[in-house]
Amino acid sequence: MAKNPYIDHEPPPPPKRPYRLVLRNTGQVIEVDPERLPEGQDGLPGSILSLLLAAGVDVEHACGGVCACSTCHVYVHRGYDSAPPPIEEEEDQLDYAPAVTDASRLACQCVPDGSAAEVEVEIPGWSRNEVKEEH
Repeated sequence: MAKNPYIDHEPPPPPKRPYRLVLRNTGQVIEVDPERLPEGQDGLPGSILSLLLAAGVDVEHACGGVCACSTCHVYVHRGYDSAPPPIEEEEDQLDYAPAVTDASRLACQCVPDGSAAEVEVEIPGWSRNEVKEEH
């Protein structure tokens, strides 16, 4: 994963306990095992972005997952509090995302810790690339 040179914060730790990541758009369930997190994916290790990409879900992320854009904006409908709160740089990028709600996060920065048995996310319709996704 590339690192944003303008962020001084330490990344959140990867998940400590297993959990299920559910993609509301498709109902796809990803079993997250802290001992087998995907490597070489964009986003922070254990981030929603890295997990979705490893599972074959095409999530827009123009900056490569370094918190420099808002294209990986997702809604975390369940398990929101199992991830550390957004850092200032994430909040700044969310200012550019359309239709931000209290459930909004950048998938590249949101790293659930496993304290919730299930984390449910939704990729907003305007950010899905329908041409690339399988139907």
